[in-house]
Amino acid sequence: MEFATKCLHAGYQPKNGEAGALPIYQSTTFKYDSTEQVAKLFDLQAAGFFYSRLANPTVDAVEQKIAALEGGVGAICTSSGQAAWMVALLNICQSGDHIVACTNLYGGTINLIAVTLKRFGIEVSFIDETKSNEELSSYFKPNTKALVAETISNPCTKVLDIERIAKLAHDNGVPLLVDNTFATPYLCRPIEFGADIVVHSTTKYMDGHALGLGGAIVDSGNFDWAAHKDKFAEFSEPDASYHGSVYTEAFGKAAYIVKARVQLIRDLGCLQSPQNAFYVNQGLETLPLRMDRHSANALKVAEFLSNHPKVEQVFYPLLANSSELALANKYLPKGASGVLSFKLKGTKDDCSQFVDKLDLINVKVHVADIKTIVLHPASSSHRQLTDEQLAQAGISPNLIRLSVGLEDVNDIIADLSSALA
Repeated sequence: MEFATKCLHAGYQPKNGEAGALPIYQSTTFKYDSTEQVAKLFDLQAAGFFYSRLANPTVDAVEQKIAALEGGVGAICTSSGQAAWMVALLNICQSGDHIVACTNLYGGTINLIAVTLKRFGIEVSFIDETKSNEELSSYFKPNTKALVAETISNPCTKVLDIERIAKLAHDNGVPLLVDNTFATPYLCRPIEFGADIVVHSTTKYMDGHALGLGGAIVDSGNFDWAAHKDKFAEFSEPDASYHGSVYTEAFGKAAYIVKARVQLIRDLGCLQSPQNAFYVNQGLETLPLRMDRHSANALKVAEFLSNHPKVEQVFYPLLANSSELALANKYLPKGASGVLSFKLKGTKDDCSQFVDKLDLINVKVHVADIKTIVLHPASSSHRQLTDEQLAQAGISPNLIRLSVGLEDVNDIIADLSSALA
């Protein structure tokens, strides 16, 4: 199936007489006819549903769809994007380990890695991914377990050179974990360029309507955990909590995603709810249509802002003068999503005044919605970062993030023009 067809049909294909729309299985548990059947589920010898903390038919259908869209061997839907990153990293990291992360990350991801995981005994080194491979390789240590990046960074819309950074990770014996939230698999499929694990906040474009929180982890199946047994022994050694099952032997290419579910989802309890998975599925059915419109509107708005005398600089990868244009043409040929950022010629107070003057465009702590949204990152989404971290992420006091929605683009531009005036 082509991508748009997968958005409609992957994951759930009703049989004769079954519901045409994906049903919401609003049940915590599921009936079986014998203790033997249940025992096989607990021993990972059979597939099925027994408790919605680990798996649920509605959630499973959406997981299958997202895996198909990204080109992975499997996926897990989590309760939020933050939960997805937590599970994705804790699946391969433990106390005493180390992570290398690009500086251009969402503030919440930086906090998770630099603050919370540090309390778990996991250290991090932040890198400027534009530096030479030789310099970047110096950050990797014997205990480094992952390289973390975003395809389109939040909020400065930097485009990751996925192939180069994937090679850097693999040359140092670790997987590349990429957040593909802004691009979605419609605009970019990181696995095709070497990414090993793809993470999403489904709260954003996948849902698209700001209805429900959610996240997703997609396993490419391409990283050879057994070949790096010295770093990732837990994939190739018996798991005592499942009677000695060995993930690489029992599940092959799906070892990572199965381990994440049966260990971490089991113990942390952060699977997505059936209701929110239903919302994500509804959003995914129109994903190509929405992303085309988001991208087209955003480019027009970016061009308007770049020609306005009160705007100092606009960050959008597909602008003709963007430093990201070459990478965008390679990795984002169909568009660069609806998110852009820009610097006003003025102070932090000027930015606040501008935002307060907007009428159609809403101030919301959100992004990637069907409606146009504005936010001042330095005082909101990245507020917890130090001045040094803000500078490394390219976030200045006069930076404004704009998530361009699906309204008529002329109305969006008129509102911006009025507020700037």
